[in-house]
Amino acid sequence: MRFLNPRALRWKIAALTAAACCAVAAVVGLLVHRSTQEHGQRAGHDRAVTQLHVAEQEYARTGKRPASVDLMSRDELPEPLARDLAGLSGTGEYALWYDEKPPNWYWMWAAVPVGDQVLVVRTDMSAEVRGLQLLDRSIVKSVLAALAVVVPLAALATEPVNRRLRHGARTARRIADGDLDARIGRPGRARDEITEMSAAMDVMAAALQQRLESERRFTADVAHELRTPLMGLVTAAGLLPEDDEAADLVRTEVRRLRGLTEDLLEISRLDAGAEQARLDEVPLGELAADVVERCGGADEVRVEGADVVPTDPRRVERIVSNLVINAHRHGASPVQVTVTGTRIAVRDHGPGFPADLLAHGPQRFRTEAAERGRGHGLGLTIALGQASVLGARLTFTDAPDGGAVATLELAPHEGQ
Repeated sequence: MRFLNPRALRWKIAALTAAACCAVAAVVGLLVHRSTQEHGQRAGHDRAVTQLHVAEQEYARTGKRPASVDLMSRDELPEPLARDLAGLSGTGEYALWYDEKPPNWYWMWAAVPVGDQVLVVRTDMSAEVRGLQLLDRSIVKSVLAALAVVVPLAALATEPVNRRLRHGARTARRIADGDLDARIGRPGRARDEITEMSAAMDVMAAALQQRLESERRFTADVAHELRTPLMGLVTAAGLLPEDDEAADLVRTEVRRLRGLTEDLLEISRLDAGAEQARLDEVPLGELAADVVERCGGADEVRVEGADVVPTDPRRVERIVSNLVINAHRHGASPVQVTVTGTRIAVRDHGPGFPADLLAHGPQRFRTEAAERGRGHGLGLTIALGQASVLGARLTFTDAPDGGAVATLELAPHEGQ
């Protein structure tokens, strides 16, 4: 599920919120812990001093050791308490030492000299320590309970932002797929960075659409304008002598120019979305074999269980002929055509398709790699456009043992 994706923005924001809450809780908890610890030690200090003061007065009055205190020589004192006692500067002062040995030994010692001996009091600090530990556990439980509420709320609070970002991503993909009229718009009343980005993307899409429309109109206009003089050239070339080498060269170049013009017109129609398929029941194997034979042939044509498919035979013919011509022109023999079910594969044994074509698809007026020969790159572009009109899938790959493979899949494939 998209909601549970740990890489989603909502969970990153929730994690940041949780980290901020933990940081605040750690600072507050540390301050409370230190304050409570100091308060407990002061309370133990006061109890020990009070008890020692009472014992000192009783000892001075009776000359006997009270039952609640110990009477020790200086050599019997623990070293930290003896050191503090040695630092006393006069009467009325008491030596103190907090004897701490976790987990179960917490005592506050107090001592005062009486003659050659020392009155010593020990006060149990376990109650204060247990209270401090209970406070720490309560703080941790409270923080965990708060995080259990804050993290889901933070994830839910980011849903409007995520929804706007997903809408922008879907719109960008629609534009990339050719829907140049798609726009993000400005849903809601938010005026933030996402709104600014959406507006900028809409402006970019509008500018891109305008530029592409201008290029399409220019291409179509140029191609249409060229048709009239081309017809004159074709007629004039037909009047030239048959056995003249120069005349043959003129006729060849005129045919190439006429083919390029027709390709440009076809691309302009595909770009404008004016093409529609006319479906007929077609035996795919027979159609592919006939097309291959008429466009120059292939070294091998294999038909293995070809189906009868509802498709536009003229467009399939255009796609297959372009693929075969491209294989002969830019690849190397043997050129193989295989028809299986609803799939037609054309393979050559040349250097394979360029990496950029495999990554981004064919682009007009680019052949991408010198080793695959020269050309204007319109053949594969037209084939891809005609496949789109048919609702088919045309893919370009390289064979593991070398060579380029173009595959036309007429039936809907899984995931489409």
